Amino acid sequence: MTVAIKIEQLNVNYDKTPVLWDIQCEIPEGRLVGIIGPNGAGKSTLLKALLGLITPLSGRIEFFGQPYKKVRRRIAYVPQRSSVDWDFPITAFELVLMGRYGKLGLLKWPSRADKEAAIHALDLVGMLPFKDKQIGELSGGQQQRLFIARALLQDADLYLMDEPFAGVDMATEKAIIALMDKLKVQGKTLLVVHHDLATVDNYFDWIIMLNTCLIVSGPVSEVFIPDNVVRTYGRGSALLEEAAKLTQNKTSGLK
Repeated sequence: MTVAIKIEQLNVNYDKTPVLWDIQCEIPEGRLVGIIGPNGAGKSTLLKALLGLITPLSGRIEFFGQPYKKVRRRIAYVPQRSSVDWDFPITAFELVLMGRYGKLGLLKWPSRADKEAAIHALDLVGMLPFKDKQIGELSGGQQQRLFIARALLQDADLYLMDEPFAGVDMATEKAIIALMDKLKVQGKTLLVVHHDLATVDNYFDWIIMLNTCLIVSGPVSEVFIPDNVVRTYGRGSALLEEAAKLTQNKTSGLK
């Protein structure tokens, strides 16, 4: 198994409050990985810690056997849509073109090939007709598609996506998961923060179940089972009951 990400004894605090505690796992290359857990479980924090956007209390993280600084151009990040100032005066095309800036270096302007690649990425996510629109004029689903297009332009080997399906319509969700599947077929690795337990079995082939501590990490077919759902979410919620039904149906051969 070729390892895309190796995490050892990762601990993250906000002030004195533990958010992630003693996280240890390995993520194989070429997998579509879902990160699930209740609100406040540390899912987004995990992505930010991997990227060095927050400083861990302790721990070691490797990407393809190397520290982040040595391979950062091989990694693309799709943040939550709420983290962006959508009033900023740039067009959809200009936002997507930013995906090339990491490869350009200082004082270099995008080439014709870079611009053509941005057009192609917009077309892939169904946003080419909106290329000249100011980003704030677009719907939530359209804005999310732009984030995906920008990440595609980075031509990365590893994609970290923080709730890419939040606030989008079903057509956009299907378009995004279709792109993710294509990237996986190309050998890319994707880590996706996700909330809808009903789609875990269909969307992902590997899963990280998290609630401050790592509950379990492994193939969906092996670890997405009722006992692990209970350990992740606790007992007594409507969400848990529905998840338990879904996972029980799966393990009994039903769909």
